[in-house]
Amino acid sequence: MDLADIAVFVAAARAGSLAAAARRLGIPPMAASRRLAALERALAARLVHRTTRALSLTAEGEAFLPHAQAMLEEESAARAAIRPSDAGASGVLRLTASAPFGRKIVAPMIPDFMRANPDLRVDLLATDSIMDIVANGIDVAIRIGVLRDNSLIARRLADNPRKLCAAPDYLARHAAPTVLADLADHQCLTVTGVTHWAFRVGERVAQQRVSGAFTANSVEILHEACLGGRGIAMLSGWNIQEDVAAGRLVEIPLADATLEAWSIWAVYPTARLVPAKTRLFIDALARHLRSQGVA
Repeated sequence: MDLADIAVFVAAARAGSLAAAARRLGIPPMAASRRLAALERALAARLVHRTTRALSLTAEGEAFLPHAQAMLEEESAARAAIRPSDAGASGVLRLTASAPFGRKIVAPMIPDFMRANPDLRVDLLATDSIMDIVANGIDVAIRIGVLRDNSLIARRLADNPRKLCAAPDYLARHAAPTVLADLADHQCLTVTGVTHWAFRVGERVAQQRVSGAFTANSVEILHEACLGGRGIAMLSGWNIQEDVAAGRLVEIPLADATLEAWSIWAVYPTARLVPAKTRLFIDALARHLRSQGVA
């Protein structure tokens, strides 16, 4: 079996189509089709059901997939084992992070990271949606919050303190809340569908009902609405530090409650044979967070 053929099969299984697999691997769609056909001939088995729009695995394909993934991991580890220790990362590194974290934290560190690893290509997917990192072929996902998926490997990188904040214009029109119950009388800028914010009150967690005239499915849009004086937002400290320093936003402490502690995590699919590109990026991001005072 040709490992290049196996790579096409694994990429197609993850992406759900040969065209997407070809884009991910940087080869023409016709070449991807020929490689998949060659693998099926070598195995004397049909691995996928193909249509003009999508692709699904046969029973044989489902059985072969974990072995195919293991073979690619073994090849990556074998190459890494004989590379000079200072050779750096290579290949394509696929990352995902929330839009604000990707823009404010990850993007600024990428140029130096790529200069240190000239054989590396980086694909950063910035989205506020939680992506299936296995199905989408993601090497590293940066997630903020409390992790609930125990099937993934995660490394905690830093604390992620969150703050209640509002623009001076809003606070000039509405007295700032001083205790948790005061939030019920304020315009709160929430993610679409969210009706409560979680706070720590002594040793217990309290769910405070919040509402407002404006909601959005994007944290960046809520941030802009907050800057525009639309209401009170709950945002990460790294996301508002420049605005607070410039006087565009004001932090709002509460006397009887604090926001639940969250963390910044690097999440990746497997602990076995972690590629150098993944390990080096996570280490670089941890250093970058410390240099930015995010700890």
